[in-house]
Amino acid sequence: MLRVIRLAATSLLVVVLVGWGLAWFAARDPDGLAGRLLARVGSAVGLEANSGAASIGGPFQLVDSTGRTVSDQDFRGHWMVVYFGYTFCPDVCPTELQTISAALDQLGPAGAAVVPIFITIDPARDTPKAMGQYVKLFDDRLVGLTGSAEQIADVAGRYRVYYAKVTPKGSSAYLMDHSSFIYLVGPDGRFRALIRNGLTADALAQTIEKNIHSSG
Repeated sequence: MLRVIRLAATSLLVVVLVGWGLAWFAARDPDGLAGRLLARVGSAVGLEANSGAASIGGPFQLVDSTGRTVSDQDFRGHWMVVYFGYTFCPDVCPTELQTISAALDQLGPAGAAVVPIFITIDPARDTPKAMGQYVKLFDDRLVGLTGSAEQIADVAGRYRVYYAKVTPKGSSAYLMDHSSFIYLVGPDGRFRALIRNGLTADALAQTIEKNIHSSG
């Protein structure tokens, strides 16, 4: 079962990357073959062409660690570094959150314009209190967001995030299999960059800084 789920996740990643590749070429030749293919791929897999780019991200309404309802509008004027994971994650989530924290440190004063956001894909266990306790282990700047199962499904769908509950054989506790990317969102709320996991803090800081400078 786990093998099937991982295969599905890999297939989803391939589809997204192909879509972005087509989008890159379509932006340069919107009426050409790439533009036409992008429209067909978007229609088939739910990716929309928006000014030559795949539609990633968008409005959301979630709950922060204090129990307050927040939306994407609350972060306007700031760059958002968004990561999806869960507090029981045994490996990749803690690693990526540490990398994000270190990258913000490397940005120095420029890091003040960036809000790191951790959105759970396990709302059944990740209550506002649990999220608040967890994010403090990494960085006081880190904003932990949770919500109802429906709210999480909605925001995960907007960011094309794959996630699924997995119960290892012989265990009564479940894990969450999920895609692991960092999303960079601009001060205007528009998606700017997809950053793969495993990147060094230095490389992540450079990517964020490059996008900040290019938008200025």
